[in-house]
Amino acid sequence: MPTADDIPMCDVRRRGRDDLDACVRVLAEVHKGDGYPVNWPEHPTGWLAQPAQLDAWVAELDGRIVGHLALCPAGEGDVAPALWSSRAGTSIRETAVVSRLFVAPWARGHGIGALLMAQAARDARQRGLHPVLDVVSTDAAAAALYERMGWTLLAVVDQRWSPDQTVTVRCYAAPA
Repeated sequence: MPTADDIPMCDVRRRGRDDLDACVRVLAEVHKGDGYPVNWPEHPTGWLAQPAQLDAWVAELDGRIVGHLALCPAGEGDVAPALWSSRAGTSIRETAVVSRLFVAPWARGHGIGALLMAQAARDARQRGLHPVLDVVSTDAAAAALYERMGWTLLAVVDQRWSPDQTVTVRCYAAPA
């Protein structure tokens, strides 16, 4: 598992309010290049900083924000928490959903996504929660990262995101 020491000038820290504009700019780059998020949010700042979030972090490379990740409680309709809790024989409330993970296209290949994932997993475990996530099935790079990090594929399911949109997602759980 990489650490911040493995990446020159990389720092993972809690996201502050003053970071949100830079995060939205990076998110726009990611959306343009990769199509994440699948549906561009009407209010990207609110999409990143949801009130129910447990915590959120940014990654900086050479003093510039290049990545983001949030940790949230399970919400209504979240499939990964339900799958994990069913398998583990626990309550959905004992999971935390890793979400809003992105890294600037030009900053990839430095292990930044893995650093953010490791931070979120540590934080979830400190809270007594098991980290889970889902990712659209077309995002092969993200799925490969989770699998390299030892996350378990729980299922591949279709989710109805709106009356006109059904998306296939891969649901993962962090190693036990």
